[in-house]
Amino acid sequence: MKGKTILVTGASSGIGRQVAIRCAARGARVVLTARREEALQETLRSLEGEGHLYIPADLTKSGELEALAAQVPELDGIVHCAGMSERVPVKLISKDHIERLMGLNFSATVLLQTELLKKRKLNKGASIVFVASRAASYPSPGNAIYSASKGALISYAKCLGLELAGQKIRVNCICPAMVWTDLITGQGLDEAELREAEKRYPLKRFGEPSDVANLAAFLLSDESAWMTGSCIDLTGGGEGTLI
Repeated sequence: MKGKTILVTGASSGIGRQVAIRCAARGARVVLTARREEALQETLRSLEGEGHLYIPADLTKSGELEALAAQVPELDGIVHCAGMSERVPVKLISKDHIERLMGLNFSATVLLQTELLKKRKLNKGASIVFVASRAASYPSPGNAIYSASKGALISYAKCLGLELAGQKIRVNCICPAMVWTDLITGQGLDEAELREAEKRYPLKRFGEPSDVANLAAFLLSDESAWMTGSCIDLTGGGEGTLI
């Protein structure tokens, strides 16, 4: 990946931060974006190499999204990591709940991609990676809208890959099962129950952000040059429900 310029959204923590760290370690120049500037600065300090930059932006605000797309340099890759999770039983789903999750997980991601394409920010042969979720195919209580947002993202990515194939731009999705990030620890789920649940995975653990980052780096690299339209499950061998 030496010499490639990669944009990572949601780079302030979790999977996004680890993707940025892995890309920099493999020689890429990384452009970081997320809402929290102090956290972005912390990520920046973690990166090997030089020439990295960060651009704070709230992707749910059209003005900030457009400004981000205008400021980024020409890109050889993008990893769309920005997202949120919020468990709500189906009988309590509200319009606000739908708009929050679909707004960031789907709409903002799609609109950022649109702006980058309009502004011709993607080089020929670039690679686009979406961090989706196993939840798109496997249900869990309270996860209806989150699952729907990731399912929509996967469908969009497959169409995007077809439309960009003429430019040799590749599009792939990663669908992790449970990964130890704030998305699960910050939802009020009992950690003891989570630790018990991970023992049901064949590899006896949930994923770590670095597990996802390693796969993302492969998909960004020329080593995956014949991969597009793929949706890769990353599960520790687990099948069925996430938790």
